[in-house]
Amino acid sequence: MFELSEKAKKLQDKLQAFMAQHIYPNEHVFYEQIATADNRWAPPPILNELKATAKAQGLWNLFLPESQFGAGLTNFEYAHLCEIMGRSHIAPEVFNCSAPDTGNMEVLARYGSAEQQEQWLKPLLNGEIRSCFSMTEPAVASSDATNISCEIRREGDDYIVDGLKWWSSGAMTTTCKIAIVMGKSDPSAARHQQQSMILVPLDAEGVEVIRPLTVFGYDHAPHGHAEIRYNKVRVPASNMLLGEGRGFEIAQGRLGPGRIHHCMRTIGIAERALESMCERVHEREAFGRQLVKFDSIRKDIARCRIDIEQARLLTLKAAYMMDTVGNKVARQEIAMIKVIAPNMALQVIDRAIQVHGALGLSQDSFLAAAYAHVRTLRLADGPDEVHLDAIAKIELSGYGADEHGRSHSQTGERP
Repeated sequence: MFELSEKAKKLQDKLQAFMAQHIYPNEHVFYEQIATADNRWAPPPILNELKATAKAQGLWNLFLPESQFGAGLTNFEYAHLCEIMGRSHIAPEVFNCSAPDTGNMEVLARYGSAEQQEQWLKPLLNGEIRSCFSMTEPAVASSDATNISCEIRREGDDYIVDGLKWWSSGAMTTTCKIAIVMGKSDPSAARHQQQSMILVPLDAEGVEVIRPLTVFGYDHAPHGHAEIRYNKVRVPASNMLLGEGRGFEIAQGRLGPGRIHHCMRTIGIAERALESMCERVHEREAFGRQLVKFDSIRKDIARCRIDIEQARLLTLKAAYMMDTVGNKVARQEIAMIKVIAPNMALQVIDRAIQVHGALGLSQDSFLAAAYAHVRTLRLADGPDEVHLDAIAKIELSGYGADEHGRSHSQTGERP
């Protein structure tokens, strides 16, 4: 289970070398260029330079398991690479492996028509454009997607999209050209067949990007999180994905890989936080002693290592199950890692901030921004509470009676 293929090992070595040579030394350049840019929402020059270099080295579209479009890696193989990318906020986009594009490309690869793939998937795979995913709405609890009220109404050969969305991550950047919008197409249909997903070009008449939203004060330029009003936007009927009423079906296909990718990257940033913590305690002294000599700090370091290893092992197990038995069977493991990984990383980063003192709160360290970013993942792709409920339902299903009146606990079976 733990052995990587030679192909994946070579990519792992190349990726680690690229991170050391190109990513870490240029993180400050990325942020400096944004800070001094005329348009903070335009990709800084260094980003385009790094993307070109990564593409030339074959470190591109590693996330897609389909060899037709991506590197042909399994989820288990990609987990090891995704963790490395997750160590830096700028790295995933450099390799064309960043959210929400990864999920949107998977949707187009799985469910898109040949026309949709030619128009939108191809430029996304080439890194020529970016995309966003418009699902969350400010007026309803979007953790229950049946609440979504954005209207998708058929009118002749077109659909009319009308509603207010927010947290459309990536929509602020100047290279974002297409949104996948989830809305209600038939309120009279069965509960999980009322929603559809449709492609809406961001330059379509009636699309209004209202404002960027911040995360603890971070606007995450040039990526950004947008509030968007779709004012009776008219798009061709051919922009519908898969068919009316298939929104939940698409969402389930999209969210499995998306959730595990978030977890993989989160483990990477937690690992980097622990490394910075270990370096810091050897560099600083307080009250006449190196920080590493304090028992409480040593125990925190030990707890960080334990927490990271536990989360990594469960993430790898989930990836292995996705490869071998499919996303549906692995749904409990996927839900578990979606709860564990962000909570673990927040704990590790918090301990690292404490060791760094005031430095850990400032822009001179990656820790504060990392904490803010990881905190979003307890809500993104479903809040903890939804995943915990799903985990409990699966676990409790084993205690219902079968057709003979026996529970699974009595028969020794696991649901």
